Amino acid sequence: MERRCRRLILISTIALVCCWSQPGFGSGFALYEVGARGSALGGAMVGRADDPSAIFYNPAGITQLPGLRVMGGISLIIPNVDVVTGWGPVTTGTHMQDQVFFPPHLYLSYQIPASPLWLGLGVFSPFGLGVEFDSAWPGRINNIKTSISSININPTFAVKITDYLAVGAGLDLMVFNVEMRRVLPLPLLGFQDTTIKAHSLGCGWNAGLLVKPTDYLSFGISYRSQVRQQLKGEATFTPGSLLNADAQGKIILPDMFFAGVMFKLIKPLSVEVGFIYTRWSRFRQLEINFNNVLGPVSEEKNWRDVWRVQLGLEYRAADWLDLRAGYAFDQEPIPDQYADYIVPASDRHYFSFGPGFRWRKWTLDLSYTFMFMADRAINNSRSVGVLPSNYENRYAHILGLSLGYRF
Repeated sequence: MERRCRRLILISTIALVCCWSQPGFGSGFALYEVGARGSALGGAMVGRADDPSAIFYNPAGITQLPGLRVMGGISLIIPNVDVVTGWGPVTTGTHMQDQVFFPPHLYLSYQIPASPLWLGLGVFSPFGLGVEFDSAWPGRINNIKTSISSININPTFAVKITDYLAVGAGLDLMVFNVEMRRVLPLPLLGFQDTTIKAHSLGCGWNAGLLVKPTDYLSFGISYRSQVRQQLKGEATFTPGSLLNADAQGKIILPDMFFAGVMFKLIKPLSVEVGFIYTRWSRFRQLEINFNNVLGPVSEEKNWRDVWRVQLGLEYRAADWLDLRAGYAFDQEPIPDQYADYIVPASDRHYFSFGPGFRWRKWTLDLSYTFMFMADRAINNSRSVGVLPSNYENRYAHILGLSLGYRF
């Protein structure tokens, strides 16, 4: 019976991971919802890195996991965004279409017997975006709908060099999908409702180091490389369907530096502080080429590099129960002069908590995060179709669940 249950859970988890998701409420359109425990801790998992989600946070951490481990789950992201556009007393309020997103995750780690070598595999969504407005709203020339989905397959290995030092590295194989819909004003042809769908496969790598001199202190650093995506797809135009054509573009997804220090104030209470530095300055331009009479659509982005600061506390209340809480502050990478409605965002605050349960070889982690963004006024954007705007009432409820088993 237990074997059948394990198989059912594994099959269900793999099915969830094969689903596409288009959230987008991290810095730019980065995602950090890669495990419920990490979400409950505000992402402060780089220095502790002691469950299978270490494959994302710090691959050296899987050396703390003997035997074979598997963990899978899902997050639910429920966002809210209002945009007020216009000048003076003549303004229009628009509510972003209600949506629910569900980025999944799956991890496996395995220690090779009588060896200092560990192997791992992670499947998760590191980038995503989901924004949709009514097709007649005032900002339709800039954006009606944008969705980005990604699935990253991350095979990993790690080596325990000494009792207190470990290193790990992996390969990123990332499938990337983009859908963009907007109204393009074209010479002689007037306004065209344009939808572009494209996809690509890009490669990158990640590496990490974990130093743990005692059970009361550990330090971790890791790096995830940039990933170049060469997008290919198609563009459809309404009413000018004769313009339908193949479309191509490219995007450089940013590299990230992670660091964290975990220490125990008392035996059952551990605290981690850390940061993530994301080089969004790689994203300088959005250019799309059509294989018809239309020239390329090119827009400057010139995003800036940003910091995410995170704090997580975990308290072992009982042998079967952990209590967790966290906070993170995420900087917005988009300067006012390049602001748009594709990512109507500003600095973000995350407040999170959640329990972790243990029963025999099973673990169940739950999390809840309330994310809110400060109001933001945009008055001088160079982006096409962006009116003087105020971003208001922007927040998200984020729920997480991860189920793990130790073989």
